[in-house]
Amino acid sequence: MKTVAIIGASSDRNKYGNKAVRAFRQQGFEVFPLNPRETEIEGLKAFKSISELPIRPDKVSVYVPPPVLLKLLPEIAARGCDELWLNPGTESEEVLREAGRLGLEVIQACSIIGVGSNPEAL
Repeated sequence: MKTVAIIGASSDRNKYGNKAVRAFRQQGFEVFPLNPRETEIEGLKAFKSISELPIRPDKVSVYVPPPVLLKLLPEIAARGCDELWLNPGTESEEVLREAGRLGLEVIQACSIIGVGSNPEAL
């Protein structure tokens, strides 16, 4: 089964961090929501950090601002992933430079659309 970690997952169904959880599940992914303030999102256990995940995710989809993401990049790189999706508003020159330095495969696009869903329909 394909796996994805959603950094910045939310229990608020209006936020893209929640829509991504639902979109990836609808497309058959095993989803790992990450949010340090939540215990459960959409019926799934929420993890506080990527290092807590029981697996190495195929994809990581990000919904946190660049200053937060910059601090998380070393942990993401240490855990590993095939693709790091930087959704609109999560990227910056500094984030892109650091992600490249760490050897992460970055995709700058909406992961919800990338997985074949329409965020407006969720």
